[in-house]
Amino acid sequence: MDPIILPFHGKSPRIHDSAFIAPGAVIIGDVEIGADASVWYGCILRADTNRIVVGARSNVQDGTICHVDDESRGGTPVLIGEDVLVGHKCMLHGCTIESGGFVGMSATVLDEAVIESGGFLAAGAFLSNRKRVPSGELWGGMPAKKLRDLREGEDKMALLGAAFYVEEARQHMEAIAQTKS
Repeated sequence: MDPIILPFHGKSPRIHDSAFIAPGAVIIGDVEIGADASVWYGCILRADTNRIVVGARSNVQDGTICHVDDESRGGTPVLIGEDVLVGHKCMLHGCTIESGGFVGMSATVLDEAVIESGGFLAAGAFLSNRKRVPSGELWGGMPAKKLRDLREGEDKMALLGAAFYVEEARQHMEAIAQTKS
């Protein structure tokens, strides 16, 4: 099974040659995926009324859904910077995750919310509209609120994780290529 990559209203996904798009992922419309980025099994990135950007070396892990808020009504895109970790089964809607940000598994991030570079959103958290997770802070809960400041070195975990996923994606690309030959 190949990924599903579809144009929508004249806008086609733009995917860097080194990016990994897993079989079963669905990429629709105005989506840009950077170098060495990865979109994993079962993800849906639907940019039908605004755009989605996944920066270099960032990963969007299994089962995550990214959708946008309608630009014609002042809505916001999904912007994922470089070296970002987005955990399994997340929901990102019209939000921004700055470079080096972290979104834990099964977290939800809504319209106009921002996770700053070096900001962490815990697994299962719900970050509501227009909230901001500052750099160096860990937020969690429903609704999300500040839990604590990050400990020394924790802010580098997203960068280390992103580097891990670049290599993991290469291994998956090789394994998939072997099954096709």
